[in-house]
Amino acid sequence: MADQPLSPTFSSKLCGRVETLARVQALRQHGPVVFTNGVFDVLHRGHATYLEMARQLGGSLVVGLNTDASAKRLGKGPDRPLNNEADRALLLAALASVSLVTWFEEDTPLQLITELRPDVLVKGGDYDMDSLAETQVVRAYGGRAQAIPFVDGYSTTALVKKIQQSTRS
Repeated sequence: MADQPLSPTFSSKLCGRVETLARVQALRQHGPVVFTNGVFDVLHRGHATYLEMARQLGGSLVVGLNTDASAKRLGKGPDRPLNNEADRALLLAALASVSLVTWFEEDTPLQLITELRPDVLVKGGDYDMDSLAETQVVRAYGGRAQAIPFVDGYSTTALVKKIQQSTRS
């Protein structure tokens, strides 16, 4: 048995855009659906803490992941994302706090949120929730939007800079 590759059960949490709506409807039977999104390029402690806190706000947590093309348009640097969208999605799906991972190609998850209608929209504390178009959409159908405190000292950008500095030394 040890010489056979393991089939990760968490890969069942990955869901293409077409299938996502039906899967989210099924998740509703477990309580409110919480939604968050991001690039999650190099998964770190700040991400894990944030996702666990988000999950505690409902019965399930759906993560909308920027595709590689969408992430590149965010202007974080010419080499970003460092990890491709399939690898980033699989790592997110491996977390116990995450119920479902899907992708969005657009610059923002506004269309995805409009389609899924999550009960709770969550973003990191570095966002002004009232200024987001996504917040307005969620509140318009009776959902709520909430910022989770930012975990200081953890960011992919800071990690990349640290790695670059150590390779120059």
